[in-house]
Amino acid sequence: MASSNSLLSEEQFLCPICLDVFTRPVSTPCGHNFCMSCITTYWDDTPNCQCPVCKETFDRRPDLRVNTFISGLALQFMSLQVKDDDMGSSDQQQANGSGEVLCDICADNQQEAVKSCLECLTSYCDVHLEPHRRAAGLKRHTLLDPLSTLEDRICKEHSRLLVMFCRNEEVLLCDACASLRHVNHDVVSMQRAYREMKALLLEEETKVQQMIQERLQKIQVMRDSIIQSKKETKDVIANSLQDLMELTTGIDKIHSGLVKMMEDKQKAAEEEADKFISSMKQEITELQTTAKKMEKLKQTNNQLCFLQSFPNSSLLPHTMDLSTFTFTRHVEIHRIQKVLSKSVSQMQTLLSKMNAEITQILNGTDVSNEATLRYMQQYEEDIKLDPDTAHPLLIISNDRKWVRYSMGSGLWGNQIPNPNMFTEHLAVLGQRGFSSCKFYFEVFVGEKSEWCLGVAKASIQRNGSLFRSSLSGLWAIWFLVDKFETFSSPNVPVHLGKVEKVGVFVDYNGGQISFYDVQSATLIYSFTECIFTEELYPYFNPCDNEYGSNLEPMIIVPVCRTD
Repeated sequence: MASSNSLLSEEQFLCPICLDVFTRPVSTPCGHNFCMSCITTYWDDTPNCQCPVCKETFDRRPDLRVNTFISGLALQFMSLQVKDDDMGSSDQQQANGSGEVLCDICADNQQEAVKSCLECLTSYCDVHLEPHRRAAGLKRHTLLDPLSTLEDRICKEHSRLLVMFCRNEEVLLCDACASLRHVNHDVVSMQRAYREMKALLLEEETKVQQMIQERLQKIQVMRDSIIQSKKETKDVIANSLQDLMELTTGIDKIHSGLVKMMEDKQKAAEEEADKFISSMKQEITELQTTAKKMEKLKQTNNQLCFLQSFPNSSLLPHTMDLSTFTFTRHVEIHRIQKVLSKSVSQMQTLLSKMNAEITQILNGTDVSNEATLRYMQQYEEDIKLDPDTAHPLLIISNDRKWVRYSMGSGLWGNQIPNPNMFTEHLAVLGQRGFSSCKFYFEVFVGEKSEWCLGVAKASIQRNGSLFRSSLSGLWAIWFLVDKFETFSSPNVPVHLGKVEKVGVFVDYNGGQISFYDVQSATLIYSFTECIFTEELYPYFNPCDNEYGSNLEPMIIVPVCRTD
């Protein structure tokens, strides 16, 4: 880089700490040179005050001052670097054909410049450059290949080359600026600032590209969701229409049966009434005949004739016992009317409730956590544990539906090493992985004082300690005594209280993982805007007894639907 002067070597001007050209160089008592900020920061971070190169220890921190001689040489070296960069830029400019630099002196018919002078801030053609070649004073000027942005390279206040950069004020400096107004500022060489800001730009560019990819994925997820929702909307409309038609058909059938039954009952009642009336009329006729006979017999005064005429049997004809006959048709009709009225009222209440819930959902005002939980529960999967992944201090049931911690440390010796098992975390994974779908499962934790539950990517670290961060590949909640925190953010409570049963819902394509208190249908916590690139496996960690007796198992239980 110092090709302009073979007497100066780049290695002579590099700080041993930052490996860049000296900025405000200082010398230690042992004779080694460093940037002021580099050696000061180094000593701030070490218990002993010693030289980073020879390791000589000083009883007290030396009083360092800028070595003006080395500083001057470093400035000359940086100036040569800047000049070389300028010449390289000029060559690149000409190679790219971005436009020639014209002589600033030519009045008419400007000629192409052959050199630019940093002191004169002027570009010259071959003719007008002649004074710089023969005049003693002008020969000392710094000539570069023609530059179109010459003024931008020179400090406007001190007319010196810009070779430094102030990080505090983010401005370019000449050596005079750095010595006068930026003494206590963080000043570095222009080349170092360029490299650092170029690296920062590349880092930010990487982040931008990642953000673009994330948003493209979100767009795709949204499109897929729209397609899925369109299909599900059609299915719901078709199914609801069929259900409502079946309900209407059932009502019509009940109505037809009720009408026929009531008409038949009415006809039978009328026939029974006609028969009863006919019988009553016949008995009335017979009773009237008997009454006439009694009247005639009553008028007989001759005792002999009266006794001879009086019948041996009862004078009354055989008649129906009226107490045994009842007509309750009106009571039956009243009961039917009452049952119908009650049933219709109940049905109208259910219809009103259904209409209100549908309206709330469609208007976005549905605040029913129960409805949300019911929606998630429809994606229930049969989860079983994978013993091959279980930590040696865990006990798993034969049906692979529950796991608990065992205090027997001797189990370690009986275990055959398995590359898939957790060796540090008291954890076990589900036997089956999921991707590109929605799934749900519930876990009973009862009165446990500590546990961790969630989902993990297939490549989650199993050997050794798992670092608790968003990059761990584990999306889980950790319960400790009476509060919840996420695995990725220790000591940051996200929910308070205890739960007995936890519902875990995963929307892989939607980038969402939600945890619910099943009893109260309350959301505990949700991870949102996640990006999954691997299969996800249910993760269970029953934990040890650090926070009290904690030997109860975590149990995978089936969904109990009450609707």
